[in-house]
Amino acid sequence: MNATNRNRHQDEPAFVIHSYPFRETSLILDVFSRHHGRLAIVARGARRPRSALRGLLMNFQPLLLSWFGKGEVRTLHSAEWQGGQPYLQGTALMCGFYLNELLVNLLARDDPHDHLFDYYRATLLRLAQETDHAATLRCFEKHLLQELGYALTLEREAGNGQAIQAELCYRYAVEHGAVPDDGDGVDDFRAGVPVTGKTLLDMAADDYADPVTAQQSKQLMRVLLNHHLGGKILHTRELIKDMQKL
Repeated sequence: MNATNRNRHQDEPAFVIHSYPFRETSLILDVFSRHHGRLAIVARGARRPRSALRGLLMNFQPLLLSWFGKGEVRTLHSAEWQGGQPYLQGTALMCGFYLNELLVNLLARDDPHDHLFDYYRATLLRLAQETDHAATLRCFEKHLLQELGYALTLEREAGNGQAIQAELCYRYAVEHGAVPDDGDGVDDFRAGVPVTGKTLLDMAADDYADPVTAQQSKQLMRVLLNHHLGGKILHTRELIKDMQKL
């Protein structure tokens, strides 16, 4: 009885970040929950025409989920829609799928990230309400990497800790940080991504209004994410590039 209770979780804030059919009438949900992190849950009978879950287990909608069981795949007991999140449309919808693909590929199972969960929810709201989707994505990418322990040092030089100067040029190397650009290896990205000091300081402040900052931060974040993804291709990013060149 006690073991059963320990394996039962009630009314947990969560989002469905991916799902796929399982057997004839069920779904396997990839869920991002606030207190338990990312986990797999089977929703039995969710694809039946008269299921109360049909149409409820949607991406980008805040839910309260209850489940039980242990092991790799838990079993859904109930789901309740929380509301408050406008539906994403057009490019914002594609950006939302990009966020979900990042979470699926970078978050380990059963590793709680409550602050990232709250930031994800705020980012979905921002995608629905604002038009500068590129800036929204850069903010989320940066905070995701920081939350996972891949700290981006944007205000200090690597090695000596000197303050970044807005007017200087730097190279930002993966797992190392920013160093002054001495002009050597201009076309060699192994030596680091070329960025201005202003871009680094703007990124630290989540300010992407400057067109140069917007372009350089996109390039830098792509290199950093590709490194941590280990070569995995993000299909939604390719689609977004085709649509809006974000």
